[in-house]
Amino acid sequence: MRGLLLTLTLFLTAPLALLAQSGEQVLRLDHYVGVKSTVPAIAGQTTEIYVREVVLPGIALRGPASPERVVLFVHGAGTPAEVAFDADYQDYSWMAFLARAGFDVFSMDMTGYGRSTRPAAMNDPCNLAKEQQLLFVPGLLSAPYPAAYAQHMTTIASDWNDIGAVVDHLLALRHVPKLSMIAWSLGGPRAGGYTAQHPDKVRRLVLLAPAFNRAGQADPPATVPAKGVTFNTQSHEEFIANWDRQVGCPDQIDPAASDAVWSAMLQSDPVGATWGTGVRRAPSVTSWGWNPGVVAKMKTPVLAVAGAHDKQVPPDRVRDLVADLGSTEKVFADLACSSHNALWERNHLLLYKASLEWLTKGTVNGMTSGAVKLGYGK
Repeated sequence: MRGLLLTLTLFLTAPLALLAQSGEQVLRLDHYVGVKSTVPAIAGQTTEIYVREVVLPGIALRGPASPERVVLFVHGAGTPAEVAFDADYQDYSWMAFLARAGFDVFSMDMTGYGRSTRPAAMNDPCNLAKEQQLLFVPGLLSAPYPAAYAQHMTTIASDWNDIGAVVDHLLALRHVPKLSMIAWSLGGPRAGGYTAQHPDKVRRLVLLAPAFNRAGQADPPATVPAKGVTFNTQSHEEFIANWDRQVGCPDQIDPAASDAVWSAMLQSDPVGATWGTGVRRAPSVTSWGWNPGVVAKMKTPVLAVAGAHDKQVPPDRVRDLVADLGSTEKVFADLACSSHNALWERNHLLLYKASLEWLTKGTVNGMTSGAVKLGYGK
């Protein structure tokens, strides 16, 4: 990718089989893709990007794949991809849903997340904000310690570099010219920005609560990465409180699903799991390059979904994105009884089914463009 990547490497752990509720067995395969990093603190080092594959055995053993059936999931600002999209609870795995529909499904963790390389600065609680330092730095009473690295950990450009390494690897692995991508929250500018630069490699996009801002910068700021807190943490209490403030209808959340997600969150971060009662860590990201001027030039078909009660990315911002997109194939889906965490809530199957129809037919409820409501009138 732009001459920056070393030869990609792949390692397989023993596959884990899950007997799906449908009676079909899916395989989970762990891949590690080597990339020449452009994360400023470790630029030039060879790092590893964790990629999970979920697939039916027959598809895993076949020859070259169909480009219509290869999809890559891209996560948001806090939750690693395998936790977000492959929840180990009932039918809450979006990846397994698509795999059982015949897709070869992949997800990736950006640098600083989950099982991918985490720069050393993320292991030092002194690089947290003051209020978080007080929780995790022994003996600290009031004044914070000076940060050893007082800048954002990653940038949107380093994220695009990570995505590019994985996309190129998957295209070669499956012998296809294109794949589709599904992204959530900050995954919007990650996957969307990458697609704007490489439309020849992305067939279709599905964006859940994409973090789009009409006032966003097209160009990088003067200082990259931006000065500020290196990374952040989230405790179980903070995770629940953020979710609870977005509840707008009865039975929107299954507590057991929430417990399963949090348990997987800690498993994905063995270091963070030892801090206090256990936290997940995520890098701060300097972002740019996905504003109205950029998306107006995009021709890739896009399905954008907004949860009706989302307070992190309000639905109007998702509507703005759809309005500004240059593509003639674009659908805005209003998902009832749902928050920013719609993929883990009671209407999750409506979301999954809409994504399946978009990926296979380029429609939602038979529409190639316009707006649809999902889950209303029940």
